[in-house]
Amino acid sequence: MGKQHILVLCIVMFALCSQAQPIALHPGNPHYFTYGGKPTILVTSGEHYGAVLNLDVDYVTYLKTLKADRLNLTRLFTGVYVEPPGAFNITRNTLAPDPGRYIGPWARSKVPGYANGGNKFDLAQWDTAYFVRLKAFMAFAEKCGVIVELALFCPFYEDAQWKLSPLHAANNINQTGEFKNTDVYTLDRSGKLLQVQEKLVRKIVHELAGFDNLIYEICNEPYFGGVTLDWQHHIADIIVAEEKQFPNKHLISQNIANGSAAILAPHPAVSVFNFHYGAPPHAVAKNYHLNKVIGDNETGFAGNKDSTYRREGWQFLLAGGALYNNLDYSFTVGHEQGDFQYPSTQPGGGSVALRKQLAYLQDFLSGFDYINMKPDSSLVIGDGQAIQTVYALAEQGKQYAFYFAAGTKGQVALSIPKGHYKLVWMDPITGKRTPVEKREHAGGKLVLNIPAFKEDGALSIIGSTYIKQYTPK
Repeated sequence: MGKQHILVLCIVMFALCSQAQPIALHPGNPHYFTYGGKPTILVTSGEHYGAVLNLDVDYVTYLKTLKADRLNLTRLFTGVYVEPPGAFNITRNTLAPDPGRYIGPWARSKVPGYANGGNKFDLAQWDTAYFVRLKAFMAFAEKCGVIVELALFCPFYEDAQWKLSPLHAANNINQTGEFKNTDVYTLDRSGKLLQVQEKLVRKIVHELAGFDNLIYEICNEPYFGGVTLDWQHHIADIIVAEEKQFPNKHLISQNIANGSAAILAPHPAVSVFNFHYGAPPHAVAKNYHLNKVIGDNETGFAGNKDSTYRREGWQFLLAGGALYNNLDYSFTVGHEQGDFQYPSTQPGGGSVALRKQLAYLQDFLSGFDYINMKPDSSLVIGDGQAIQTVYALAEQGKQYAFYFAAGTKGQVALSIPKGHYKLVWMDPITGKRTPVEKREHAGGKLVLNIPAFKEDGALSIIGSTYIKQYTPK
């Protein structure tokens, strides 16, 4: 055993012995997280979920980059699902390993014939090397202060992805049977595959029981590929049942829809409801009454401009969300520092500059006692268009956070009670802040001149008598 593996195992053992509590919903306001004893919002711009299953990804450098960029989340696929090169027009996709460079939860058999190189899989045997790599990733992420949202499954959008999965009959020796890609994640049409899926969930829950930086996501984008709701609830039930034997319980997240949707029948064990390409404020507002975290855990497919994804992050979190993850295509094999210059044909964005801007968003929110705040669209006085482009969190009379998505010129009228306030404007692109302005307000309409920001802008208003005095970072 080499020195690097010994070090990894030591880190893993330390993590397993840790008495820290896993990331959880904040007891004072379950719209947010608590982690390490502190209120927490998760913000990132991360790679395309292949950091473990793709053996060529240098995940140590990747996680160090997230830490250096002051981001605290990454998303990970288990390896049940992989993609062929060129899928979704993604260049140098980390979720599309080169031939022979894919590792999954199951051991290889002695029979050649896996579609992307090497022997077929034996679904009755685990691959020890995979779980060593998975736990080493988790441990190093924990060391870097990075939360891992582990997506257990993903639908097979097309036969191209299905034909690469170990679950496909052509890729294993277990005679699992022939299935349509739309029948794989069902309770009544998946045959032997359901038992294989159940065993995998139990195995992962056992292996990762000691990590506190973990959220289980049932399935990525289950609204595609025939994934049924009762199957999703069944997987959630398995996680809950398996964790009964362990002292710590992990959050479970469910991916709800692209854009927004009202959640009508939530599973009681699900604590995080995620949207892709989130449409704030609707995704949050429609489900705020659930008193759970609302997240936007994948975005992209809207061009390459940083401004698109910076604005989405600000809008979603200032609408009351607590999790934002941009899909960052600047992370590839050989560019784990996130500096790959992707072509303009890439379906999304991501860059060093964007990650800095998202860190400014995290800085801005951490300047508030946001556990006591909630979204409030009534604060802006004006026409409908003005109200729609301003997002606000507030604790009446004490603290206010505003984001101006557009129209950062002229004036804004705010409805704020009488008091003494401290005002600071911030540029979301540069992170620069204006000097603190003290304002005595007689009550009613507060009219402010908006600085001439290049694009969007943010404003904090803190009551001067408020116990948590605002200090610009």
